[in-house]
Amino acid sequence: VVSTQSGHYGRGAFCDDKVQQIIDLKRELVGDSDKGFVVVNQKGVDPNSLDALAREGIVALRRAKRRNMERIVLACGGTAVNCFDELKPEQLGHAGLFYEHVLGDDKYSFIEECDNPQSVTILIKGPNKHTITQIKDAVRDGLRAVKNAIEDQMVVPGAGAFEIAIYQALQEYKNEVRGKQRLGVQAYADAMLIIPKCLAQNGGHDAQECLVKMLQEYKGVDKCVGLDLETGEAMYPAEAGIWDNYCVKKQLLNSATVISSNLLIVDEVMRAGMSSLKG
Repeated sequence: VVSTQSGHYGRGAFCDDKVQQIIDLKRELVGDSDKGFVVVNQKGVDPNSLDALAREGIVALRRAKRRNMERIVLACGGTAVNCFDELKPEQLGHAGLFYEHVLGDDKYSFIEECDNPQSVTILIKGPNKHTITQIKDAVRDGLRAVKNAIEDQMVVPGAGAFEIAIYQALQEYKNEVRGKQRLGVQAYADAMLIIPKCLAQNGGHDAQECLVKMLQEYKGVDKCVGLDLETGEAMYPAEAGIWDNYCVKKQLLNSATVISSNLLIVDEVMRAGMSSLKG
């Protein structure tokens, strides 16, 4: 696979010379074997050059987008060259299979069976645009979750188990607090139960009943307890392989606390302003 970033091939001796350079390189590397040879150009290729390359069994793709050129280099290896004087065998990439396929009204080129691809393309099909958008969002969320887990090098139990554990920890911490601060600790603990409640409601279960089951189960065992959306019963997410990203939970706690504090400050400012007007 050769990736070039040169301009439009002009007609005449100059064009024929450049085409011949590609043909000579192909003959030198491939010879009479059945191996294919593909040239990808970011600009245009005139019909005469396409015919000359095709007679030698060379496929030329023209007007490739810049981002696709970068992805081809990552997938197949090699480097993109700006002129034919830089074209050397060690700069070529490799792919086991190249073919064109028609999807709908558009024709796509597929490059597969790369040795060590650093870039891949996920093909999404659907009956309508709305379905494709939903699938695309789900794939993007899944890839982002995997990326976060790799970067964090840690995960936390999912299915609402993280929030249940925080709730129980805050209930124990509340006994060490005196005064009206106890109300703040209790409010923060109750806020942690919003996510388990939403999970239960989305699963079609009674939220209060599910919370009671999880809290009772958590007190009896030394494990994180979550919610089974299929049955509405308590379950152990670590054993079921249900995990959440550490950075997501960390950002959730930080953002919720900061936003709540800012809202309380606004309320205090408004209350102070109303008091001054009455005075």
